Amino acid sequence: MVAREMAATKGRRLVIVESPAKAKTIAGYLGKDYMVESSIGHIRDLPNNASEIPAKDKDKAWARLGVNVDDEFQPLYVVDSRKKKVVADLKAKLKNADELLLATDEDREGEAIAWHLVQELKPKVPVRRMVFHEITRGAIERALGQTREIDSHLVDAQEARRILDRLYGYEVSPVLWRKIMQGLSAGRVQSVATRLVVQRERERMEFFAADYWDIVATFDPGSFTARLAAVDGKRVAQGRDFSSVGELKGSDVVHLDEATAGALAQALGDQSFAVRSVESKPYRRSPYAPFRTTTLQQEASRKLGYGAARTMQIAQRLYENGFVTYMRTDSITLSGTAVSAARAQVAELYGREYLPEAPRTYVSKVKNAQEAHEAIRPAGEAFRTPAQTGLSGDEFRLYELIWMRTVASQMRDAEGRSVSVRIGATAATGEHCEFSASGRVITFHGFLKAYVEGHDDPDADRDDRETRLPNLEEGDPLSVAELSPAGHETRPPARYTEATLVRELEERGIGRPSTYASIIGTIQDRGYVYKKGTALVPAWLAFAVVRLLERHFARLVDYN
Repeated sequence: MVAREMAATKGRRLVIVESPAKAKTIAGYLGKDYMVESSIGHIRDLPNNASEIPAKDKDKAWARLGVNVDDEFQPLYVVDSRKKKVVADLKAKLKNADELLLATDEDREGEAIAWHLVQELKPKVPVRRMVFHEITRGAIERALGQTREIDSHLVDAQEARRILDRLYGYEVSPVLWRKIMQGLSAGRVQSVATRLVVQRERERMEFFAADYWDIVATFDPGSFTARLAAVDGKRVAQGRDFSSVGELKGSDVVHLDEATAGALAQALGDQSFAVRSVESKPYRRSPYAPFRTTTLQQEASRKLGYGAARTMQIAQRLYENGFVTYMRTDSITLSGTAVSAARAQVAELYGREYLPEAPRTYVSKVKNAQEAHEAIRPAGEAFRTPAQTGLSGDEFRLYELIWMRTVASQMRDAEGRSVSVRIGATAATGEHCEFSASGRVITFHGFLKAYVEGHDDPDADRDDRETRLPNLEEGDPLSVAELSPAGHETRPPARYTEATLVRELEERGIGRPSTYASIIGTIQDRGYVYKKGTALVPAWLAFAVVRLLERHFARLVDYN
């Protein structure tokens, strides 16, 4: 309706987006009075080699850099040789248009693409910026009625980052060529990410394992398991009590070795055990927030085995074809329309008892979060279930993940009870020993009916796991069905996976979520890091590069 009315009053309009797929989807929502074309990404950038430098600038000392450092860091932009035909085609289309609508993504890169298009096309017709978070008929029609000017602040922000990247890469990379090997590269975020991976490997190399023992017992009634927790009032040492060089951190714990644990188990074998204490308290778990870029990458890695780049490629296709909202976002908020759609599906699929009284809202805790967009969610005013989308393969699986997480975010808390039991006995050799056991029963699954988050630690318990203990009261006697010493060894810090490196970069405020996938891809393509299973392992080349950077460019790779 809006598209038809505006076309009738404005004449022919040229709409430019970044990708052909996006152009095709949008064209399907607009009438014949709209020409929808694609710029296929950026049309201009800083020159990549001497052949791209304009003749009038070739003799200038700063031309190779593409940034005039003597004149307020003015950038030199050139049209990519592969984009000259695209630009010529857009200019030809523009001659037949009465208005130019720039519908590139609503982020720094999208705003910059829009600005560069204006600079290069030099339109003589009115120019408006058209933005939307999802590609649906309703969203496109609303965007047509709410156009704006190009946001110069976003353009300046993108330009500043691009200039910084160029200065860093072009000044530091040649040092690596001279000192280590030709063809290497350094980057503002890439080098810090490489250093994080190398530093983790150094920690693993310097690690000394410590052995520690405890005792595992199976008690009746109920055949439940408990572990030795304290001896003579002192806590039994666990892995967290040892340093990275295998030394005990404090003196307020008991460190059992194999012989001591074995002797103590034998001394407890024929003794009487009784419940010393029972602590029961309510258990409540709230839903996880809807996805933002980084949490989608992390969860797709844990649950689907997708790398960050693969996740973003699939999410891009889902966005361009109108299935999900924009996938590069720091935001975890949902619009009122999206909340209503999620709540409607909760009531329909799970029942009204799973709906909280009031809609849930979420606030980002991420450093430097920029929340111009919504969270990543199914597109539209009414969500399609995965079965209703007609999707298959990777796209189906990622859409299902996004859909489940969004719906679950508007469901009631999971509720239950957690129980901690302490069991005591005195060994034949006189030691007062205390065992501990814990359990959890979920009485109302709430959002866990729809979605359970994955874990980076394979040994961690899922949020929906239940461990039932028998009904016990203080003073109840227990019999021992089995009692045996158990040995353990401290483990070095785990190598980063793509999911945990993304989380580390985000928590430290390094780079932007929209760049993490490409950064992780770059450090692998450059040969700095390779994959072993899901783990990211630094090559020896990475150690050499990081050592040089730490020694001579310490400030540039300082992540603290």
